[in-house]
Amino acid sequence: MDDIFAIADELGPAKVIHVYQPALGLKGVLVVDNVATGPSIGGLRMAEDVSVMECARLARAMTLKNAAAGLPHGGGKSVLFGDPKMDRARKEQLIRAFAFALRNEQDYIFGPDMGTNEECMAWIKDEVGRAVGLPCEIGGIPLDRIGATGWGLFHAIDVAMNYCDFALNGARLVIQGFGAVGKHAARFLADKGVVLVGAADSRGTIHNPDGIEVNELIKLKGQGKSVVDYPQGEKLARDAVIDLDCEIWVPAARPDVLNEENAHRLKARLVAQGANIPMTYEAEKYLHGKGVLCLPDFIANAGGVICAAMEYHGASQSQAFQTIEDKIRDNTRQVLDDAKAEGLLPRDAAINLAKRRVKKAMEYRRWSIF
Repeated sequence: MDDIFAIADELGPAKVIHVYQPALGLKGVLVVDNVATGPSIGGLRMAEDVSVMECARLARAMTLKNAAAGLPHGGGKSVLFGDPKMDRARKEQLIRAFAFALRNEQDYIFGPDMGTNEECMAWIKDEVGRAVGLPCEIGGIPLDRIGATGWGLFHAIDVAMNYCDFALNGARLVIQGFGAVGKHAARFLADKGVVLVGAADSRGTIHNPDGIEVNELIKLKGQGKSVVDYPQGEKLARDAVIDLDCEIWVPAARPDVLNEENAHRLKARLVAQGANIPMTYEAEKYLHGKGVLCLPDFIANAGGVICAAMEYHGASQSQAFQTIEDKIRDNTRQVLDDAKAEGLLPRDAAINLAKRRVKKAMEYRRWSIF
């Protein structure tokens, strides 16, 4: 079902805009979910199989994420239908045209997401003046290059160790989606003694219970190769990443990779959600019942949007990293304490926290829908 009215509630969405330009082969969607706390920030996702419903769910995740992080921004998201690996000139044409079509939507600020990067944000900045995650040459903090989301994810995991029965040093790590988020999370965790034993990308899974050298795998990916090109380890199918023994499992790719049909296969004790909406609620509930601690996406992976918001307001990279550390550590601790005290899933505790902040902000706005 692709009817977003089925998930509409008192928070939003405030507006849904479809953009079609048949002559260009352009098809895109913008969902502005809620702007009670300020203009929305959310990434532009480009893929062939995106949908309006996915866009709406991601926009809501951004509302909750930005509110939980205490940012003066609401939640929005945009999606562009197409192959992100298309010819560069063609991609630039589509992204510029999409941004120009939305030039008057002051309630939305573009950011990078799956299928887009800082170069794409530079094109958008040139067209409409509203973009974050820009190249450093034009005043941006390149959040994917420096690993802002991975930095925050590391701190969420570090705090979660106080609620787990294993130590960070020596813990086995599996990354599902060894890309911009996953590789930096692995790098920061490896510095604390965590051992990467498995990683997956769109072409497959590599598994080595003796450990994978993180920097070597990052170097390999930087050459345009796959994790399965890593020379030491067993090459497996992409979805086999769910079955690998580990303490920490990080989903850092597409939505709903863990669901009620495959959650029983997971052999981890902590799931730190690096992607947006990587698990269904039913999967989280099942794993919670099995004693697996699941750190909610909009708490654990907020580093990227915190960095983006600070860039938008003129902060430096060092200020952004310190703020990411402070906010994510505080929020992770508060959510896990609330979940324990009230007998809730961490996600439910996180939603309660974020919704309280959004609803309080809505009280100050003239139009309650916003």
